[in-house]
Amino acid sequence: MNITIVGTAYPLRGGIAHYNALLYRELSTRHSVDVVTFRRQYPGFLFPGRTQREEGAVDGFRVPSAVLVDSINPLNWISTGRSIRSRHPDMLVFKYWLPFFGPCFGTIARVVKKGTGTKVVFICDNVIPHERRPGDVLFTRYALSTADGFIVQSRAVEKDLLALFPGARYEYVPHPVYHGFGSVVPSAEARLRLGITAHSVLLFFGYVRKYKGLDVLLDAVAMLRGRLDIALVVVGEFYDDEEPYREQIRRLNLETVVTVRSDYIPNEEVKYYFSAADAVVLPYASATQSGIAQIAYNFDLPVIATKVGGLSEVVRDGETGLLVPPNDPGALAGRIFEYFTSVDRTRLRLVITEEKKKYSWENLVAAMERLGQ
Repeated sequence: MNITIVGTAYPLRGGIAHYNALLYRELSTRHSVDVVTFRRQYPGFLFPGRTQREEGAVDGFRVPSAVLVDSINPLNWISTGRSIRSRHPDMLVFKYWLPFFGPCFGTIARVVKKGTGTKVVFICDNVIPHERRPGDVLFTRYALSTADGFIVQSRAVEKDLLALFPGARYEYVPHPVYHGFGSVVPSAEARLRLGITAHSVLLFFGYVRKYKGLDVLLDAVAMLRGRLDIALVVVGEFYDDEEPYREQIRRLNLETVVTVRSDYIPNEEVKYYFSAADAVVLPYASATQSGIAQIAYNFDLPVIATKVGGLSEVVRDGETGLLVPPNDPGALAGRIFEYFTSVDRTRLRLVITEEKKKYSWENLVAAMERLGQ
């Protein structure tokens, strides 16, 4: 098949760009694949981070891409659609995670499909986002109504999709493992590099937003002081106001326990944070799935997560990590204590080594091929 992927890709950064790069590499082993990315993904005033462009080493995620799409220019959507249509793709693929892109993606899809046999497939991270805004359903319907098929990566997203499109043709494929960040390095080496001296190390990784529950995790860590020699490493850009979290750390006297690196981490440094940690913590108040869990599994690292959305589909309680109720610092503290004092963590890592085999890019490509038939 001739396949065109439209979405975030190098030279842009972030999890969606990484996902599309790995998808491109897997699809390219069987098909002819083009990537079309944004020349403007977000207007500057809407982007909460420092920069939208990749600045670190990108060997694992660099793909050839046509830089065409302007997310806020309707005339550009039409010209981009015509440009893609001239390539005669058999399949047009969108990674969908935010209704903001609904008008753009929906228009491009309509232009490409006009008078052609191109099939449109949406890979849905979300159907309705965690933080809802007016117009979300309208924009999502406009985009997704062009689809001939969908990939959903959690049962929570499946439920949302069927609520909007009861007859949707779709495949359920769990989020594949991210394997572009290198290999595990020895824990002692990673901790020395990062200046970590505590015996027990937790990692909170990724963009910080209210629904991700960092405040709950800080309260839980405070409850463990004096019970565990623990360090919490918080790594990622703050897409919320950072100061309330800093104030919470001060109020709880966690300055010597919690390390915050409020920045986007270059790809070549990611392996050190995951190699230094004993567990990744995902204390989310809501979720569909999490790419962070799939980075953790790449490093055979157990995950302590809340029982929300698709997280409980990926984190098997007592097998690949531990599960807790959301918004409950006491319960989270209790399970963290259990993890470090009575759980066989070596066994969890061995289970993950086998479990992650089912989170393969091959499974995703096979599902997309079935939708293209």
